[in-house]
Amino acid sequence: MPSLHPLLSGFTPIWALIGAGYLVGRSGLLGPQAGSVLSRFSFHLAMPAALFLMIARTPLSRFANPSMLAFAAGTALAAGLGLLAAHRLFGRGLAEGTIGGMASGYVNSANLGIPVAVQVLGDASFVGPVVLFQTLLVTPIVLTVLDTGDAGRRAALTLPVRNPILLAVALGAVVSATGWHPPAELTRSCELLGGAGVPTALVALGMSLHGRPAATGTARYAEVGVTVVLKTLIQPLAAFAVGAGLLHLPPHQLLTVVLFSALPTAQNVFVYAGQYGHGTALARDSMLCSTLVSMATLSLVSWALGPA
Repeated sequence: MPSLHPLLSGFTPIWALIGAGYLVGRSGLLGPQAGSVLSRFSFHLAMPAALFLMIARTPLSRFANPSMLAFAAGTALAAGLGLLAAHRLFGRGLAEGTIGGMASGYVNSANLGIPVAVQVLGDASFVGPVVLFQTLLVTPIVLTVLDTGDAGRRAALTLPVRNPILLAVALGAVVSATGWHPPAELTRSCELLGGAGVPTALVALGMSLHGRPAATGTARYAEVGVTVVLKTLIQPLAAFAVGAGLLHLPPHQLLTVVLFSALPTAQNVFVYAGQYGHGTALARDSMLCSTLVSMATLSLVSWALGPA
């Protein structure tokens, strides 16, 4: 089992970029609207480019494997409980409740999942199926709810054309399914643009911290606490229960599924919340707190399920 120190290497860039964003926001270097502009840039340009390339390069057949059933079960339970808690316990509407559900079950699979998987498993191949599951199934559902519920004006049938994230996912899936290889110029352009997605989102998240309390009152603390518990504890426990009790996964596969389920809330949740103006504070605080807590839970998973 690896020590905590190697795992920290995956978290350090995240905290560094969030800290840089906070300092930029505090100094006013980029102006008062910079955080909003960076979030829109990430949502409309950088993330679509990254998602298109990632899905286009991933065979869709990797989506179908027993381990994904356990991961999907944990995701569904945590997200469903997050949505229910937001509605019943904290009086949130459908849009904000959807952000609460997403914050409870949408894992940081790429920029944190890859280094953690390499350190713990020596193999990051499970990232592909997880990315496919979250981008091809979870993201379209969430964005459809947010988009069609926004003032009730937009038609669901035209959503994939109007939403750059869903359009990129659809185009990437078509490229993957057909086996077409995009021109090198297009691929390189997407690599350059997509590479800015995660750093931009994290800097924007850090900027959002300046001048805004992490929580307002007992209810806000409780809501963030419930979300973080669902994300870092309930989701991996549910994946473990399904993987070990129902599917009887081999030890290494079980470790892989539980480890990925224990990853913290992805920065994508904050980007989507900011784009639609629903649950932004909850998404931000849940991402920060779950990232901090997951340093301990990921180490615990590695110790409990890893090889002796």
